[in-house]
Amino acid sequence: MRIRHVLAVLLICAGGSGVASDFLTEGVDIGRTGWVKDETIFTTANVASSKLLWKLKLESTPRAMHNLFAPLIAEKVNTARGVRELGVVAGVSDDLFGIDIATGTQIWHRHLDNLMENLRPSTDTLCPGGQTGVPTLAQTAPGKYTIYAVSWDGRLRQINLADGEDVAPPDKFMPGGGKPYALNLHDGVIYTATAQGCGGLTNAFYAYDLASRKATAFIPAGGGLWGRRGASIGTDGTVYLGTGDGMFDPSNRRLGNGIVGVKLDEHKQLQLADFFGAPNANWLWRRDLDVNTTPVAFDYRGRNFLVGTSKECRLWLLDRDGLGGEDHRTTLNTTPLICNDAQAFDGRGVWGALSAWQDPSGAQWLVVPFWGPVSKQFKAPIEQARPAAGGVAALKLVQRGDTWQLVPAWLSRDMDLAEEAVIANGVVFAYAAGEDATQVLPDKAWNEPGGAQYGGGLSSGPVRRIAGSRRAVLYALDGQTGKELWSSGTQIESWNHFSGLTVANGRAYLGTFDGMLYCFGVAK
Repeated sequence: MRIRHVLAVLLICAGGSGVASDFLTEGVDIGRTGWVKDETIFTTANVASSKLLWKLKLESTPRAMHNLFAPLIAEKVNTARGVRELGVVAGVSDDLFGIDIATGTQIWHRHLDNLMENLRPSTDTLCPGGQTGVPTLAQTAPGKYTIYAVSWDGRLRQINLADGEDVAPPDKFMPGGGKPYALNLHDGVIYTATAQGCGGLTNAFYAYDLASRKATAFIPAGGGLWGRRGASIGTDGTVYLGTGDGMFDPSNRRLGNGIVGVKLDEHKQLQLADFFGAPNANWLWRRDLDVNTTPVAFDYRGRNFLVGTSKECRLWLLDRDGLGGEDHRTTLNTTPLICNDAQAFDGRGVWGALSAWQDPSGAQWLVVPFWGPVSKQFKAPIEQARPAAGGVAALKLVQRGDTWQLVPAWLSRDMDLAEEAVIANGVVFAYAAGEDATQVLPDKAWNEPGGAQYGGGLSSGPVRRIAGSRRAVLYALDGQTGKELWSSGTQIESWNHFSGLTVANGRAYLGTFDGMLYCFGVAK
C-alpha cells in the first residue's frame, strides 16, 4: 500500500501526461495566471455563437452568502462506463459533486463526514463554516485523477474523480473550523492559507507533504490570507500570498498588508523566503484597504515577475528574485489607481483575481477585473466604456531600457461587480457577480421605507445582502480590444459570492448561490 502511494506521488511530481484541455486547479496553473494556454475550441470568431448547453441543480446547502465554487475539469477520465470528461464541484456545506460534462448529469455526490461538534447554520459572511477552499485535481495515472479537498474539520480528503470514493484515508491537515482558500499542488505538496481568524485559527500558510503525510504552517503575523485563488507558486517552489489587515512592521516580524513568500526547507518545514510591503502599507491597514487578492506569478523574457494589488486598486509589479528590492518596499512599477477613487473598503476595488497571458505576438498582458467606478486617473487608448459598476481593465507589460512598466491598453464595458477572468485562445472570459457587496447601512430619508436612518454602520451579514443581490452575467471579450463578443444576458437567474469561473474545451462554467451550475459553450 505504501509503495502504491509513493508511486502516485511520483506521478504527481512528474506532472502526469499534461493533457492540455484539463482545468485542474483554481486559476488554471500554479502561478494562478488564469490562462488556458492550449484552448483551441473557443476563438474570437466563434465565441459569439455560444449558448446555454445545460444547467444543473445541485443539492448544496448554502451557508451565509456562500454556496457553489468553480468546477474543476478533467477531459479523459477512465470510468466504469468508459472514458468520459468529468468535473467536480465543491459546495460549501462539505459536499462534492461529480458531473458528466458532456450531458450535464450528476454521476455521484459525496457529503464529507465531519468531526466538528458545532455544525449549526451560519449567519457570518466572513466565517460561514464548511468547505471554503476550492479543491485541486491531479492526474496520478493515465485516465486516473485524484481530488484533494479540505473539509470543515481540517482533514485532507483524497477522492477518486471517477466515482467519488476515497483513495486514501482522511488525514489531519490543519485545525478544524478555519477558512482555507483554494488549494494548490506542487511537487507532491498541497498548499493553502487561512483568513478572518475563523474558528479561532491564527491566519497562516499551510502545507501537507503527500509522501510523508506531514503538515507544516507559517504564521506571517498579519491579517487574513484571503486571495480568491489561494496561494500562487513560482517556478522555484516559493509560495506567495497577500496578508490582509494588520500592521506592517517587519522589524518586529509583523507582515500585515504585504505580500509574503514562503518555501519548504530541507526538513519540509515552511520558512519565510521573502516579503513586500507597499510604501503606504499601514495607511492601507487603517483604511481597511488590505491586500485581498492572489498575486499572479509568471515568467517573461527571462525575468520572474509577481503582480499584486489590494482594495486600493493599483497594481504592484514585483521581481520574484527580490520582492521589493533591498528595503522590501520598492516596486519595479506601481500603476495609478485603476478604480476606487473614493478609497472605500466595500463595493469597490479589486476583489476577484488578476490574470496574465501572452498573445501570439509575444506581448504580455495583465487583466484586472474590478468593482465600482473606474478611476478618473486611469485612461486607456481603447475604452469600450467608462465603467460605473465595475469592469475589466487590461494592461501590457512593456520593457523600456532597463525599466519595466504596466501600460494601460483597454477598458471593457460596464459590469455589475466584475470578478475572476479566464483567458482562452485570445478570448477574455469574465463575469459580473451581481451580489450586494455593500457592508455598511445606507442613509434613508424619513419618507423612505424603514427611514429615517443614519447610515455608515457596519452591516456585512447575509440577511440584508442576499435580499439586495441581483444576477450574475458571463461575458466574452476580445483580448486585444476588450470589445464584448458575447454575454449570457439574463439567462443566469441568481448571483454568487466568492466563487469563480472555469473555461475548458469550448465550454464556460459558472455556479450560483441558488445551487445552479451553468454551462455555456460552442459546438465542438
